[in-house]
Amino acid sequence: MQILTAVVGMSTGLLLGLFGSGGTLIAMPTLHFLLHVPARSAIAMAFGIIAMTAAIATFHYWRRGAVDLRVAALFGLFGIGGAYLGARLGALIPAAIHLTLFATIMYYSAHRLLFSDTRADETSLSSDHPIRIAAYGLGIGTFAGTVGVGGGFLIVPALILLWRLPVKRAVGTSLVAVTANSLAGFAGYATTVAINYPIMAVFATSAVFGTFAGSALHRYLPEKTVKLALGLFLATIATYIIGKTLI
Repeated sequence: MQILTAVVGMSTGLLLGLFGSGGTLIAMPTLHFLLHVPARSAIAMAFGIIAMTAAIATFHYWRRGAVDLRVAALFGLFGIGGAYLGARLGALIPAAIHLTLFATIMYYSAHRLLFSDTRADETSLSSDHPIRIAAYGLGIGTFAGTVGVGGGFLIVPALILLWRLPVKRAVGTSLVAVTANSLAGFAGYATTVAINYPIMAVFATSAVFGTFAGSALHRYLPEKTVKLALGLFLATIATYIIGKTLI
C-alpha cells in the first residue's frame, strides 16, 4: 500500500510540475478508488497534498523567472475566498451534475488549446484587467472548491488564451493560484471530514519529488509540445469522467 501511494504520488507531482495542473485529477480518484479513502476525505486530502506540492513547484518556476507575480497575486487572493466557499457548497450539489460540468469545461479548455492561436504577444494589460483577473480568480476558485480540484486545468488555459502569457510562464503563474485554492479547499473540507494523515504524508512527500522531475522536463520541452500535451491530457480525462458519470 505504501509503495502504491508513493508511485501515484510521484505521478501526481510529475503532472503538476509539467503542466501546472492535473494533480488532483490523479490524487482524488487514487485516494478513493485504490486506497479506499472515503470520497469526501479523499477530496480534502487531495487538496492538502496539492497545496504542499504546488508550493514547492512554484518556488522552482519562480527561481527561473517563470511566474507573473501580479497576475498570480490577484488570481490567488480572490481564488482563496472562492475555493473556501466552493468547498462548503460542494456537499450540496449532486455529484453527476458537477462532474458533467467539470468535464464540459475541460473539453472547452482542451479545444481552445489545441485549435486556437495562443501565441503570446507583448501587449500590456489594459486597466480593466485587474478586475477581470480577480473575477476569473473568484469564479475559478469557487468552481474548483466545489468540484474538488486545484483549478490549474482552468487557470493555465485562461492565462494563455485571455492574458497571452507564454505557456511556460502560464504554468508557473498558475501554480501560485493552485496553491492558494488548494489550501482554502483543504480548510473548507478538513473541519467536516476525517483526514488520514499518514497516507497524506507519504503521498505528499513522493509528489514533491515528482514535481522536481516535472519542472525539469518542462524546462526542455518546446512550448508547442507542452500546449499540445496539456490539451490532449484534458480531453482524455474529460472523456474518462463523462464515461464514469454515465455508467
